[in-house]
Amino acid sequence: MTARPTCAVDVMRIVVVDDHLMFAQLLAITLDDQPDMECVGIAGDVETAFGMVSALQPDLVLMDARLQDGDGVAATAELVATHPGLRVAVLSGYIDTALMRRAAEAGACALHPKDGDLREILNAVRTARAGTFVVQPQLLRSLVAHSREAKPLHPPLTEREHAVLQFLAAGLDASVIAQELGISVNTCRGHVKNLLTKLGAHSQLEAVVFALRTGLVGVSDVGP
Repeated sequence: MTARPTCAVDVMRIVVVDDHLMFAQLLAITLDDQPDMECVGIAGDVETAFGMVSALQPDLVLMDARLQDGDGVAATAELVATHPGLRVAVLSGYIDTALMRRAAEAGACALHPKDGDLREILNAVRTARAGTFVVQPQLLRSLVAHSREAKPLHPPLTEREHAVLQFLAAGLDASVIAQELGISVNTCRGHVKNLLTKLGAHSQLEAVVFALRTGLVGVSDVGP
């Protein structure tokens, strides 16, 4: 939240929502140390977060999954629905398959443990900005291992859409996938959009979780 000189770097404006003030302040300092990031505000509760997002119009929100006055995942769903283009990355001290499923359904662009390496959180933020999902592969594997629900029918994906889905599961972004498949980035994004529609998903994370649970992609396809 410190002033910085005007430069050519495209700076991502971020709001941190966490009721643990020390963690929030540490995260804010870390963000401000990055040339391409700026923490524009810290909120300790859901109500303050909504007002801050409306007033500041940030590019991304780092949202604690569990807040003292409310549910961070439910808040994520409301923010995504009411602020088109806003990305929300969910952080949590404890992640289970139920939380992953809820975060994906809420439209979160990332899910990351709070006790992880801060550099990994920064990488998650940067990747989220590029329009991809970020989630630790072991969490996806855990979701598949613990899923006991009946598998719905596979949607009719084209061969190219299936290839794109596999690359998404490996954690690649649109530009890299386009290079791998020899297509334009816009064409790749079109395939991603079609995938989300066919799978009934609100985010790439939700699409990959669905694909893993239903066998559209295998656990071995998930990135390292």
